[in-house]
Amino acid sequence: MIKKIKASKSEKIIFIFLISLAIFSLGSFFLIKNKCLFVKNYDPQKISFDDPKNIAILNVECGNVIIELYPDISPKAVTRFKTLVSSRAYDDIAFHRVIKDSLVQAGDLEFGKKGNLDYGKIGTGKSGLGTINSEIDAPFNFVRGSVGLARTQKLNTEDSQFFIILKDEPLYETEFTPIGKVIYGIDALEKIKYLNKSQYVLRPDFIISLRMLVN
Repeated sequence: MIKKIKASKSEKIIFIFLISLAIFSLGSFFLIKNKCLFVKNYDPQKISFDDPKNIAILNVECGNVIIELYPDISPKAVTRFKTLVSSRAYDDIAFHRVIKDSLVQAGDLEFGKKGNLDYGKIGTGKSGLGTINSEIDAPFNFVRGSVGLARTQKLNTEDSQFFIILKDEPLYETEFTPIGKVIYGIDALEKIKYLNKSQYVLRPDFIISLRMLVN
């Protein structure tokens, strides 16, 4: 007859510890892999907006980013942005410039397209529609979530590229053309891939889609 050997108290404790460690390790692995786990995804169809025709929906890996546009402040810039959104020009375009907890930038339609990235030129591409003049005279507070058109070091060179700031940037006022502000979903932008040693991202994240709420 085979006798059953009872596990000692210390052996039971070790066994429970090993099981707990395995569960913790698997849980930690899941959390690391799923960067969007605690990010709320907003459904624009369930939100009431005061001015639906000026609402843009930026869809990224971690959900929807809902942007309210301000044509009264920057009419030419908002018109350009809406034109590109309506033509679906921003779909599959890279977030090529990202500064952790500070800024995300996308919109290089020429060199930032998924599957056709040009790392040597990204950030310099154009839309083919020409540049527009800077609109920086109206008062605008560049607070967290503000959206603006990017430009070169010279004024009046705005085109298709845009940025969204993740912290207040008061020095941006009268320097950059504002087009709107994120009103829901800014947490999703904080999960966009960045590099610690460079503002420009190797193998970047991409815009999935960018649409107007009302076509």
